[in-house]
Amino acid sequence: MRKNTLYSARMKMADLISADNELLSILQRTGVQLGFGESTVADVCSRYKLSTELFLMICNIYSFRDYDINVESLCAHDLVHVTNYLRASHIYYKSVCFPQIHNKIHKLVEGLDDINRRLIDKFYDDYDAEVTNHFAFEENVVFPYIDSLLSEGKNRKADFSISKFEENHNYIGEKLNDLKNIIIKYLPVEYSSPIRFEILKDIYDVEKDLHKHSLIENKLLVSLVEKIEKSYEQA
Repeated sequence: MRKNTLYSARMKMADLISADNELLSILQRTGVQLGFGESTVADVCSRYKLSTELFLMICNIYSFRDYDINVESLCAHDLVHVTNYLRASHIYYKSVCFPQIHNKIHKLVEGLDDINRRLIDKFYDDYDAEVTNHFAFEENVVFPYIDSLLSEGKNRKADFSISKFEENHNYIGEKLNDLKNIIIKYLPVEYSSPIRFEILKDIYDVEKDLHKHSLIENKLLVSLVEKIEKSYEQA
């Protein structure tokens, strides 16, 4: 499959994964298990009670840089799947991606002089704190607010709206870029080691994933929530 070909419900799920193996992480976060044989994307989504259209939209966001995100065809029920996906993504970052980077950084700094060790430790610790706060706000404030909207507005917070999320929603990949630059540009050449390259590969991978994650939040989540908020205002 050409990389500029969008996915469809009729294609086989195995072919979709073969077209872009990075979509394996999408399967993990949506609970889809391997072993789907020759089933189509629509068949697999039906089996797991997923919205086929939303599943394909997320896959297209991850695979195609210029994909035009249009949520007009999605409904309020799709928002349940979006929040479930984002929650699963947080778990994936916190339990897999960041611990993997942290463990490798720990090995890297063991061989550094005091100045460079403190520099890298500080950058990573600051970033870890930023990520923790970012996810905590979404999990403790934003997602519960959305849950209240989906339960017909019961216990809906009158002093919160998704616009406040937009105002305070910063991309959490920028500090990773600073850490990446330190490792690429400023660590002395004598500290070159395989672990240094491994860390950079992990950082590039999680940077890319976080960018897609942010697109899903800003383009899918916010747009769907705004539609529901407007429906309550017009009621």
